[in-house]
Amino acid sequence: MSPIYSVRDNTLENRLFLERIIAAFLVIILLTIALTVRLVYLQIVGHEHYSSMAKSNSVKIVPLTPTRGIIYDTKGRVLAENTASYSLELIPEQIEDLDDTLAKLQVLLAIPNEKIEQFQKTRKRQKRFVSSSLLLNMNDEELAKFAVVRPYFPGVDIHTQMVRNYPYADLTAHVIGYVGRINEAEIKTLPISEYRGSTHIGKLGIESSYETVLHGKTGYAEIETNVQARSLNTLNEVNPEPGANLYLTLDIELQKIAYDALENFNGAVVAIDIKTGGVLTFVSRPGFDPNPFVVGISNEAYQALQSSDNQPLYNRALRGLYPPGSTFKPFVALAGLENEVINGQQKLFCPGYYQLPGVPHKYRDWRKGGHGSVNLHEAITQSCDVYFYRLAASLGIDNIYNFIKKFGFGEKTGIDLDGEKPGLLPSRDWKAKQKNRAWYPGETLITGIGQGYLQVTPLQLATATATLANHGNVVTPFLVEKMVAAHETKPGPEVHKGVIPLKADNINQIINAMVGVIHSERGTAKSIGHNIPYQIAGKTGTAQVFNIKQNAKYNEHDIDFKLRDHALFISFAPADNPMIAVAVIAENGGHGGSVAAPIAAKVIKHYLKDFHLEQP
Repeated sequence: MSPIYSVRDNTLENRLFLERIIAAFLVIILLTIALTVRLVYLQIVGHEHYSSMAKSNSVKIVPLTPTRGIIYDTKGRVLAENTASYSLELIPEQIEDLDDTLAKLQVLLAIPNEKIEQFQKTRKRQKRFVSSSLLLNMNDEELAKFAVVRPYFPGVDIHTQMVRNYPYADLTAHVIGYVGRINEAEIKTLPISEYRGSTHIGKLGIESSYETVLHGKTGYAEIETNVQARSLNTLNEVNPEPGANLYLTLDIELQKIAYDALENFNGAVVAIDIKTGGVLTFVSRPGFDPNPFVVGISNEAYQALQSSDNQPLYNRALRGLYPPGSTFKPFVALAGLENEVINGQQKLFCPGYYQLPGVPHKYRDWRKGGHGSVNLHEAITQSCDVYFYRLAASLGIDNIYNFIKKFGFGEKTGIDLDGEKPGLLPSRDWKAKQKNRAWYPGETLITGIGQGYLQVTPLQLATATATLANHGNVVTPFLVEKMVAAHETKPGPEVHKGVIPLKADNINQIINAMVGVIHSERGTAKSIGHNIPYQIAGKTGTAQVFNIKQNAKYNEHDIDFKLRDHALFISFAPADNPMIAVAVIAENGGHGGSVAAPIAAKVIKHYLKDFHLEQP
């Protein structure tokens, strides 16, 4: 059998080999192109993105919190400052048994359960190697106790930090306010870039209203870290900008005099520089110590403040609503003159009560036997209710409302503090909308003597008094005089001014009558007008806390203290060239002339003692 020979086609094999080489070459070219495109994208197009990602793996941005601005009074005395404080810090990673360590520290330093709970919440949001605060603002006894056992607590140490401090405590709590820990609701509304690293924020008063100014601008440091996020080296640092220092119009010495003058009465005292609108005193009594709120007040202490019958957390000067009583009468009298319903010489008879035509109800005067025949000057000086019943009836509620609202009653003053209440100036339309009822003539009468639906704040009353003293020139009350930052000084808030057009003779009649309240023999506040080298213009007021039945007698000694009338007083001085306006409300004080007027007199006399005024 002969062998079979295969015939090789060399041409075909060469051709096939060449095609494979070409195919391989094309694949290599395509892969090279793809690799080149990818490299171009990574190196050029996506460089910034991937560089940032790579950098974030090794560089951590650490916020540098700014120093909070200091708050001063008008003479440079510190009202809010930053002081060094000692805190107990724990690093969980370095503590073998954290729960056991916390239990021992709690017994040693008498740490409340709520602070342990707060620590546990905080440390769970942080890395185990990051220090967390357990106890802030440690006192000397706590420091000494821990110093003795310090070697037995690895991972636990004392750190120094800056804490807000209010040296005048109760005296300025309602006006300065305080800072407290940022809560979860606030975190959602605050700008993240500015508050990253911040733990506290203004809660009340100036601290809250000027938060962005006081806080400053947050800086940052670029920290090189390892894969466990531990700090290795600082690459770059941008220093924070400290918050601006605030200088207030408030005089802390005058503030203390006003606060102390209230003595055992709850109430408020507001004094305003008539020329500028700067607030000189802003007292709400009782106050409270704001310092515990900074480091975290205990639930027990907070509940005690909230449940107190004296309501120390309530800002009476800004939010307290009171009937103005007879302090409202000068404004009603001016409305009568401006509307030409009365003149200064016209006399009205006061038998001790007033009756609307055809109505048996008697609207009583505070003086049982009445004042007899009195003109406008005597009606203000002696605070004759019947005169103002008659005047209110002649004016009507529409004229009263339209004129009185020009003095700012029924609306916010615009002071640079958050939370102000507008008070209430009732009108026919207001009652129809709020009560769905018609306005009655009797309601006009009691509005004329500052009672009924009418409600004012002490700040509102002081501002209106300043406008009256200013002959109708209106200024907006304010507290911040200037803001001093590192590179610039800015003035406080813009003060909006206005003018109420008033006839000179009319306003002079009102002011002369208010001088008579203090300096005439029958004035209701004549006790404060002695031995001063200038004249004070003022008006006493008594506001009912509850309504008295028609034939019932009011005897303050037979009723509970909390049901006694409020004592009010408005004033300004010197009467011929006013510098200061003061409004005082002493809750349950009874008589404006004997309780509220002496308080205002102390404030006025102290403020004017350095002006060397001569006897008028």
